[in-house]
Amino acid sequence: MAKYDYDLFVIGAGSGGVRAARLAAMSGAKVAVAEEHRVGGTCVIRGCVPKKFMVYASEFSHHYKTAKNYGWTVEGATFDWASFLDAKDKEIARLSGIYVRNLQNAGAELAHGKARLTDAHTVEVDKVGTKTAEKILIATGGRPWMPKDLPGGEFAITSNEAFHLTELPKRIVIAGGGYIAVEFAGIFNGMGVEVTLVHRGPNVLRGFDDDVRSHVTEEMEKRGITVILGAQHARIEKTESGLVSHFSNGHHCESDVVMFSLGREPYVEGLGLETAGVKLTDKGAVAVDAYSRTNVENIWAVGDVTDRINLTPVAIREGQAFAETVFYNRPTAFDHEMVASAVFSQPPIGSVGMTEADARKQWGKVDIYLARLKPMKYAFGGDERSLLKLVVDAATERVLGCHVVGPDAPEMIQMAAIAIKMGVTKTQWDATCAVHPTLAEDLVTMREKYVPMGLGQVA
Repeated sequence: MAKYDYDLFVIGAGSGGVRAARLAAMSGAKVAVAEEHRVGGTCVIRGCVPKKFMVYASEFSHHYKTAKNYGWTVEGATFDWASFLDAKDKEIARLSGIYVRNLQNAGAELAHGKARLTDAHTVEVDKVGTKTAEKILIATGGRPWMPKDLPGGEFAITSNEAFHLTELPKRIVIAGGGYIAVEFAGIFNGMGVEVTLVHRGPNVLRGFDDDVRSHVTEEMEKRGITVILGAQHARIEKTESGLVSHFSNGHHCESDVVMFSLGREPYVEGLGLETAGVKLTDKGAVAVDAYSRTNVENIWAVGDVTDRINLTPVAIREGQAFAETVFYNRPTAFDHEMVASAVFSQPPIGSVGMTEADARKQWGKVDIYLARLKPMKYAFGGDERSLLKLVVDAATERVLGCHVVGPDAPEMIQMAAIAIKMGVTKTQWDATCAVHPTLAEDLVTMREKYVPMGLGQVA
């Protein structure tokens, strides 16, 4: 039997890689993890966690406006970008340290450096050397995609750099319509920046329910964000006063910063996957089966590098399923159906299950329950509206999807996801007693079917 330096070598110390490495090491396996940047990956270092801190910071300006309606006098409130960055960076460093300690406490070794495969069992790590492993796990995640040939594209930043701007800009143009673009639009707007969001599609947040997409766009515009749809950058021009974005529709806009948020791509560059014979999908992701195994018998991959569902909790569950299968002899395939998601836009979104359009295509006849209402918080003033929507199979009454836009929507959707994952019916859903007074109570008190304009009777 071949002898190797390690039982498992993990390339990438993000959420998925760390979970897999820890569990494997706790089984008694000899494990090593290589990370070329900081331990914690995209989520902890330059994604979910720092972004949520930025959302919190940006929301206070909106809270101040609401507070006045409740009798509070808030004068002279200012925002110090440098102080926020310092606090944010200290917390990220603390969290990264926890990840390091958790790996070490589990018995895994950590190597700092970029790793590449030289064959199916051999890994070369910069400044560390060559190591061999019986099994290898690819968990390198993804990175922002940037257009290659856009004139002036070198003047733009990505979400990675947005976390470390030395100064808060007065004006920013954000290119993109996905959740990262929408979230950063709300963040910078809340911090007092003049925000223009430009997206080539007919609406933001492709893949989400159409009512959610249009509702969020309206709410963003109410807060002063300029949303330009059906256009994209043709070129970026650097001038003495800033950056001029020239759009495909003939319009232009000047700003201090241009941020591209045009999606993310699997980070496979320089990993030596072709040398080891690992196949990629047409979109450049590592191709895996239901158990996260590649076409090479001893190599697996989890997380965003596989481009299945690119969410941190999914990567964690995939990493756990890998370890359960390979090191605990408990074959486990993570179920990618009915995975809830949140967009920390302002207002935020919680979504689980099917959109109305997808449900009609797959199930045919569906019932829609929809409510647009003013949150109680804004009863004394404010124009914000929340949206609640249920998509139900007309024949079986099974709830196929739940979509919420409004305060605490991400918190609500976590609980709704449990019921929907279990196959709850609308009758069972309605039998739940409401918690009053909350926005969530309207989810279980919607009784009248919604008839979209132009459809006549609900199909």
